[in-house]
Amino acid sequence: MSAQNRLQPGDTIGILGGGQLGRMLAQSAASMGLKTHIFCPDANSPAFDVSADQTIAAYEDIAALDQFASAVSVVTYEFENVPGKTAEHLASRCPVRPGVRALEVSQDRLFEKEFLSSSGVAIAGYAEINGQADLESALAQFGGQGVLKTRRFGYDGKGQKMIRTAADAGGAFEEIGGVPAVLEALIDFDCEVSVIVARDLDGTCACYDIARNHHENHILKTSTVPAGVSEQTLSAARKMAEQIVSGLDYVGVMGVEMFLVKDGDTEKLLVNEIAPRVHNSGHWTQDACLTSQFDQHIRAVAGWPLGPSDRHSDAVMENLIGQDAESWHEILKDPTAQLHLYGKSEIRDGRKMGHVNRISAKTS
Repeated sequence: MSAQNRLQPGDTIGILGGGQLGRMLAQSAASMGLKTHIFCPDANSPAFDVSADQTIAAYEDIAALDQFASAVSVVTYEFENVPGKTAEHLASRCPVRPGVRALEVSQDRLFEKEFLSSSGVAIAGYAEINGQADLESALAQFGGQGVLKTRRFGYDGKGQKMIRTAADAGGAFEEIGGVPAVLEALIDFDCEVSVIVARDLDGTCACYDIARNHHENHILKTSTVPAGVSEQTLSAARKMAEQIVSGLDYVGVMGVEMFLVKDGDTEKLLVNEIAPRVHNSGHWTQDACLTSQFDQHIRAVAGWPLGPSDRHSDAVMENLIGQDAESWHEILKDPTAQLHLYGKSEIRDGRKMGHVNRISAKTS
């Protein structure tokens, strides 16, 4: 890696997106002597509170993007729905890490499935759906059940429909908006897990331990480490995550979500989806590891060496959703808890307002 690819302390990292992930990235960058410039159309972005500079403009504003690119040494992003043309335009003017291809793959569920299959990792069966007839045909192959998801712009349960019966299938394509979709085979899984993986400019990878994830109302509620999986499963998860980031020539941190399927004493992992950014299920790393996922991402995009990803403590991360955040005072009384609030101006149902990491001595 040439010196010109490495940032120096005092240089500026541009971040597309001003939410809580951008905020925590900016905090990590500042702790390492780097500045951040947040680009976001929302004037109330919580990341603005902790960044050295801000641009409030639409992601399609070419003049604003040009000015932004001229003011930073590298650009990264905190959410995967950055418009592809925005990323391409910026990449013609400065390094964008992770690269544009990671966005192209992750923004389209069909492209994502095809890429994962080509990477050699195990995934659930899937079919391309462009109409109700396609859906009926695919359901016949999948035993009449599956999860119908829009190819683009679905998250936290949006843009998808669970199909368990013929009645569920009727009109399901129109229910999700009549847009291109994929049908995923319904998996009888034991639990959902995820692994956070980082890759630097030299191709070196670092993986964190698997987290066991629990969702409520389609939103992640808790992530627990250790996840209670075998050493073989932990090793398999790391290998799969490294295959994925290497296949994309990826630079930065990625969240890889998986299903854990059990057959007696045998454990098997199926990759569900990837997120080309720091990930909600990796927040536990802030207090249970020497190098958090946010520190790791900043190191990678700056061209710096990755830090250790070992876990020194057990942890349970709990998302504070909506009114949960009002219990901040009680949380602060808990000697095992580390509170992280996002500085959002308004509490709303279903909105992630912060999280708390509850730390205990490492058991395994």
